[in-house]
Amino acid sequence: MIERIAILGTGLLGTSVGLALRAAGYRGAIAGWNRSAEGAQTALKMGAIGEIVGDPIAAARESDVTLLSVPIYASLDLMEHLSGVLVCGQLVTDVGSTKKQITEAAGRLFNTPERAAFLPGHPMAGKERGGAELGDASLFKGAVWLFTDDSSWVRSASGKRLAESWRSWVSAIGSRVIDIDATRHDEMVAWVSHLPQFVATALSALLEDEVGDAPELRDVGGRALREMTRLGASPYSMWRDIAHTNTAAIERALFALEQRLAHLRENLRTPGLREEFERANKFRKDF
Repeated sequence: MIERIAILGTGLLGTSVGLALRAAGYRGAIAGWNRSAEGAQTALKMGAIGEIVGDPIAAARESDVTLLSVPIYASLDLMEHLSGVLVCGQLVTDVGSTKKQITEAAGRLFNTPERAAFLPGHPMAGKERGGAELGDASLFKGAVWLFTDDSSWVRSASGKRLAESWRSWVSAIGSRVIDIDATRHDEMVAWVSHLPQFVATALSALLEDEVGDAPELRDVGGRALREMTRLGASPYSMWRDIAHTNTAAIERALFALEQRLAHLRENLRTPGLREEFERANKFRKDF
């Protein structure tokens, strides 16, 4: 069914998808495009793609499935360009971390009888740093891969078949497929993904200001500090688009955390502190 795939963006996720597909037995062609030639060359050497293409639009036109693995605003820009050249019998999907704007654009630009189908997706997998060199065929094993499509949008039988085939490959590389409403998706990831990132960023930046030059830092800062600040190494280039496209939900989560921290500060010597630890332990146990 899927004989040729174009991966537009051979960073961590795009390269990992290519490697995972090969490991799962995909034998079709995989072409790759990246803004950085170095990233594309690395993905090629690793075997994630079989060829490098210079024009992402031309690569998509020649493919059954196009995977957008670039920052969200870049995906939205590519969607505008691709919608006018791709046709029925082709599928576009993505790995963006916010889905409301992507899903709305998909409904406006794709999924008509004469145009390509679009399947909005988001693998809940990654690392604190990006780059093709960190690509990992096992990155998606045991991970959840979320889809926010409305099946009623896909009018063509070929589009539906391609969408189901892609979902099957997502399962084949080890992911658990879950369908979720786009608005609910953005609300949930604001709490469970975006909030932890911004907490780690704020904590790491604060520590840099307060004790970053302390000679004892490496000796005193142990495993807990490394775990809490691991996400502090994440790139701004990716999180800027996430912050811009899920602002309201992230603001709500950050404000709630501010209130919670104030509550902790005010109850350092009261039974309220014990209650917070009890609730935290319950969440961790249930999770």
